Formats: sequence, C-alpha cells, structure tokens
Amino acid sequence: MPKKPSPRGASLAATAVGVLAVAAFVLYQLGVIDLEGLDASGGDAASNDAAASASDTDQASAWLDEIRIEDENDPPGYDRAMFPHWSTVESGCNTRETVLARDGQDVEADDECRAVSGTWNSVYDGESFTDSGDLDIDHMVPLKEGWRSGAHAWSTEQREQFANDLERSPQLWAVSASSNRSKGDSDPSDWMPPSEDFHCEYVAAWIEVKHEWDLTVDPDEETALREVLAGC
Repeated sequence: MPKKPSPRGASLAATAVGVLAVAAFVLYQLGVIDLEGLDASGGDAASNDAAASASDTDQASAWLDEIRIEDENDPPGYDRAMFPHWSTVESGCNTRETVLARDGQDVEADDECRAVSGTWNSVYDGESFTDSGDLDIDHMVPLKEGWRSGAHAWSTEQREQFANDLERSPQLWAVSASSNRSKGDSDPSDWMPPSEDFHCEYVAAWIEVKHEWDLTVDPDEETALREVLAGC
C-alpha cells in the first residue's frame, strides 16, 4: 500500500505553498510578473488566445483544401427574389429581426419584433450604432456569389435556407449599411472589410459558409483566401 503523507510533510508542503503565493504577490506588486495574464488554470491567457486563433486558421485551411476550385461561372437568370429572405423564424420575428437581436447589446423590440433601441458594433468597419435602421444584415457569401458558386442548381427551398441561415454556418452579420453596400456581391479577391483586425475571422467565416453549403471557389478567390490565412 502507498504510504500516507505524514502530518509534518503536509505541514511543510502547505508552508511552501504559502511562501510561493506571498512571493508571487510581491513580484506582481513590483511589476516583475503579470498575474492578470494568467487564466484560471494557470496558463497564459494571451498564449491560449493565440493557440485558439491558430486552431481556427488550421480548420479554415483544412476546409479550403476540401472545397472544389473552379473557374467562376455566372449562369443567366439570377434574381434576388430567387433567394426568399427574411423568413419568419419564431414568435412572428423574421430573420433580420432575429440577427439584430442576436448581434446587438441591450436590444429592445416592440410588439412586432422591430428593434426600437440597442447598440450594435459593425465588425466590418468598427462603427457603432444605436439606430437599427443604419444596419444591414450582410450575407457573408452574397446571394449572387452563391448563385455563381453552385446555388443556381438548387431548389427554391434550398436557396431560402441559405439566405436565412442562422444555424448551419456564420452566414448572417449585422453590419453598417455602408460597408455592406460597398461589398456588394464581391468575393475576397475584390473586397475585404475596412477593419484589418477582422480579416482573419472574415475569411474563416467565408470558407466555413462555402464549405458547409458545398459551394465552389474560383482561383483568384482561393489565392486571396490563402494569402490572408498565411498572415493569421
């Protein structure tokens, strides 16, 4: 049987822990170490964030490797109405209203689900808003880009699911109307958010949507995506 620790050994161990704790506090007060940079498990929070970011980048790269690379095809017949959007989700609220409630802070809505107050931060350009009318709900992969990438062959039901995707992929974002309209139907080879701090997350989300919905990527688009990922 393993030996039980003696009372004297346990006492010495407790004393040692106490001494180390006091020493750490003194060093913190002197600015030698940063206790605030440690997470609850004793690890470095910044290092953990970097590891998480690297993991996200690796996943995005793996997904991109699985996406078909094809020359862009723009079949005739596109019409935005072929992607029914802002469908009713629940309790009479539509998709736009649901995203505004999800992406804002302290959002209050009236009896018809319309956001009447709240604060929203547009991750594309870092702008903040208190009027929901200043926001658009952006399709991460624009509807016309989806059409060019394979959605032209879908049923209307599939296109509606894509246009109102709240769960399968990070497709819908509440952003400034100006940034959304600047983007238009561009892919990352032609447009990226003004906020460079968001580029890594943007391309990761773009790739996830294309991967989840089995949409293609054209060669210029692939090059742009890989260039951003290489710097993440």
